[in-house]
Amino acid sequence: MSKRTQKTGATARFGSRYGVSVRRRAGAAIAKVKRSYTCPVCQYPKVKRQASGIWLCKKCGHKFAGGVWEPFTRASDANNRIIRRGLEGATATDMAVIASQKAIEFERAQAEAEERGDEEE
Repeated sequence: MSKRTQKTGATARFGSRYGVSVRRRAGAAIAKVKRSYTCPVCQYPKVKRQASGIWLCKKCGHKFAGGVWEPFTRASDANNRIIRRGLEGATATDMAVIASQKAIEFERAQAEAEERGDEEE
């Protein structure tokens, strides 16, 4: 006999209530929360969520703040990159100079493109 129904996983408790798309999104969020993540200190996949935004490594005991659904968010990754650059020697003034140089180069490139566009007409 063939299978008649689809396996629902963590959202089986909802039954047929709330609609398919809502149950699908809830299932994705529940899967993110229940997953084991890699510890930033000991590199073992033992990090579990303790409470909303609080994550704990079961191996080394490292407790840290993170996202509600995942320990590492896009914002935290960006912050870590900035901190790492600071530790490697690039100061805030260096970063400001680099940013201003890039802005000037971008404006020059745009001006040259406009001039080339005017010459062709």
